[in-house]
Amino acid sequence: MNRNWLYVFIGGIIEIVWVSGLKHASNLWEWALTAAAIIISFALIIAASKRLPVGTVYAVFTGIGTAGTVLAEMLLFGEPFRLAKILLIGLLLCGVIGLKLVTDQQEEAKEGVA
Repeated sequence: MNRNWLYVFIGGIIEIVWVSGLKHASNLWEWALTAAAIIISFALIIAASKRLPVGTVYAVFTGIGTAGTVLAEMLLFGEPFRLAKILLIGLLLCGVIGLKLVTDQQEEAKEGVA
C-alpha cells in the first residue's frame, strides 16, 4: 500500500470519529475534537486526491467511514444489531476493495507503459 492509499485509509478511520462526534458530542471539548477530526480527515483526502483518481478515493473514503460508523454505533453506542446491516456493509466493503484493486491495476499498467 502506498502512502496515498494510507492517507485514504487513515482519513476514513478518522471520518468514523467525526461522524460519531456529530451525534454524540455534548461539550466544548468533544465538539473541538470533532472539528479537528473533520479537518484532519479532509486534509488527508485532499492530499491523496492529488495523486489518485478522485472518484475512487472518495468512494473508498466514504465506504470506510460508512461501514465503520455503522459498526461503531452497534459496538460502542448500543445501536441494535441487524444481520441485514452487516450483510450490506460486507457488500459495500467488497465494492470498496474492488475499486481499490482495479485502481491499483490501472496504476501498475500506466507505470509499465511509461
